[in-house]
Formats: sequence, C-alpha cells, structure tokens
Amino acid sequence: MGIIGRANEEVLRRIQAAEPVLVDVLPAGEAIPVLARGERVALHAGPPIEWGRMCGPLKGAVAGALVLEGWAGDLAEAERLAAGGGVVFHPNHHFGAVGPMTGITTRSMPVMAVENRAFGNRAFCTLNEGLGKVMRFGGNDPEVLARLRWLGEGLGPLLGRALRLRGGLPLRGLVARGLAMGDEMHQRNTACTGLFLREMAPWLARAAEGEGDGLAEALAFIGGNDQFFLNIAMAMGKAITDPANGVEGSTIVTAMSRNGTDFGVRVSGTGEAWFTAPVEMPRGLYFPGFSEADANPDMGDSAIVETVGLGGFAMAASPAVAGFVGAGRAADALGYTQEMYEIAAGRSQDWTLPPLDFQGVPQGIDVRKVVELGVAPVINTGIAHKKPGVGQVGAGVVRAPMGCFEKALEALAAGLGVG
Repeated sequence: MGIIGRANEEVLRRIQAAEPVLVDVLPAGEAIPVLARGERVALHAGPPIEWGRMCGPLKGAVAGALVLEGWAGDLAEAERLAAGGGVVFHPNHHFGAVGPMTGITTRSMPVMAVENRAFGNRAFCTLNEGLGKVMRFGGNDPEVLARLRWLGEGLGPLLGRALRLRGGLPLRGLVARGLAMGDEMHQRNTACTGLFLREMAPWLARAAEGEGDGLAEALAFIGGNDQFFLNIAMAMGKAITDPANGVEGSTIVTAMSRNGTDFGVRVSGTGEAWFTAPVEMPRGLYFPGFSEADANPDMGDSAIVETVGLGGFAMAASPAVAGFVGAGRAADALGYTQEMYEIAAGRSQDWTLPPLDFQGVPQGIDVRKVVELGVAPVINTGIAHKKPGVGQVGAGVVRAPMGCFEKALEALAAGLGVG
C-alpha cells in the first residue's frame, strides 16, 4: 500500500472512530472567540467571499444580522456599513463552525456544540429557525429577527441547561436509527427530530424550572419543525471531519461548502486550502408561484452531511425525499446512493441502509475517483430566492462542480511530486 492508500486508510479510521455528542447550546460569542472581540464580525457559509461578490440572500442575511446585533439601526444602514468595510467576514469553517444556507453566525446567536469525544474537538452550528421566511434563506424582516431573539433568549438557554443536565446526547446511534426510519439527514430529518425530542423532553422539563409557558413553547417549536435536527447533523459532521483533516497524502474530502457564488472543497492532504469553482444551480421543485427564474444558485455549509456520507449519499434510506426534492421516482433515490459508492473510499460501519441490504453509507469522497470517473458528489438542498428578504422558494438536488476536484487533484499531485 502506497502513501495515498495509507493516508486514506487513516482518514477513514478517524471518521469511523468519531464519537460525536451534542453537549451544549451557548451564545456564539462564548463558543467562538473571534466573535467575542470588539470588532463587528460575521461568519458565513462557504469559502471566503467579500461583500461585493455576495449573492442577494447572503447580503440580506448579513443586513438582518447587523440589525439584530444593534450594529445598524435598519437594513439600509446595515448594507451601507457592510459595503463600506465596517464588517469583517470569515467562513464558518475557519472557526470550527458550520451554518445552513447563508450560514450567518454573529455573537448573540445561540450555537449548538457537538463534542467529538474520541478526539477532544468541538464544532458549532446555529439552531434551526424553522420553515418559511428565515435568515438562513435571506429573510431579515421584524418577524425573522424576533424569532432569532427568542432562540437566543428562550430556547437556546433552556436547551443548553437540559443538555448539561443530561450529560450530553450521543448522536451516532441516533442517526443510525433515523436512517432506518426514513431520514437521510439533509432534506428529511423527521425521524431524527422526533427521536431527539423524545430523548430530550424529560430533561427540558427538568431544566424549565417551573417555566411552564417556556417549556410548552420550546416543545411546540421543536415538534413543529421537521428540519430541527439538520443543524445538529451539520455540527456532528464538522466535529467528525475536522480531526480527519491534514493527513499528508490523503485524497479524501473533508469539507464541501458553498456561499451562493462559489463552491469550495477541502481535502485532507492539502489541509486548510480551498479549491473553488462557480456554484451550480439546483434542479428541483418550487413552491407555488415560484420557478427557476426566481432561484439563487446553491448555498450553505450543509453539504458537510454529504461529506460524511449522509444527505444525497444516503438517499436510498429515504425514498420519500426523492419526490420532495424533485429527484424522480423512489427507485431513483437508490440510484443516487449506488452512484456515490463509486467515488467513496469506504463505507460506514454504523450507518446502514435497509433498502440496500444494510450496506454502510458511502463514506470518504476520493477526489481521484471523482475526476477519473467524472462523477460529482450529489447534494440535497433547499433553494433560496435570489433577492434578499424573500426566503425559501423550493428544494432540489445539485452536483458539486467538477472544477473543485480537478484543482484539488492537481495540488495533491504537485505536493507528492507526481505529474
């Protein structure tokens, strides 16, 4: 076995040895030091990008976040502040964090902490806001900001107390159960959200300390939001992949992310480097009154779930999601997963797919196989309106652009003195 084979074996070992546990919810400024400094800092989804190149929904989310933090009095002032260099922007991924769609994370927002107890690292993701007009899809009106304030002042602290009382919630087994119940962990999280609520309800009741109305509101919000578990799965994916990064010679992808303008990948053997290409437009189904003409190109850090073998890679577990994202018939869901086996370096030992005779999900995207076979990773995704402030207009599937993997392979070859 050569250097690449040994390196990839080590990366897969680290991924499969991970012990992700949801341990806390706390303000982002306490979890992520860069957000606690005096300057105005906003973290976003995808690889690095400056204000002038940001898409409409990302600009809308930034403006809303600046108003939320009190850095601007209204959306117009927020846009002027951001355009004039008054805000420092960084990718979530640079600070052990991830965020769905626009991915905006600022200091007062509550983030969930997932600890990988096998390696001692933590990863963070904001709480899921629910459906409809939300900041992750570029929403920024008073209703959106009021919900975010409640997450920060109500649900977040309550959930944090409950998790600390429980001693954390292990996630690997919960995800395995969710796969067996029809989730794929990107566009369908119904089972895992229900399992999460069942596990945490007694602890939320203990943590509520007589706050009956607050408890009822929290339970109703989580129970009424089938996508609540998505953000947990994202933090889990980041906690799993971070220790797998930086293995010399490895050709396995450790991050895929997009900001609505660029798609970026990181590969274990090239460490923190981003390899980017223009992001693709999703194919999918649109809500009534909307069409592809309204859609923004793909965005979000949520492709971290595909990076660990879930989402589009696990569509075989969730034939129901194929119709929701416009992927075709139920049989087509199996086809997507079977195709992803072709570009994977291994299979999960714990996350299995009942419709495929309990084979493990495809795990460890190998850039060599992607380029050689011409098979790009498939991602389940939501679709945002291209204008700021509108919100979600549909859901679909998208392929990662081949250019990212070609650039990564060239860099790996150069680093190994090949070619």
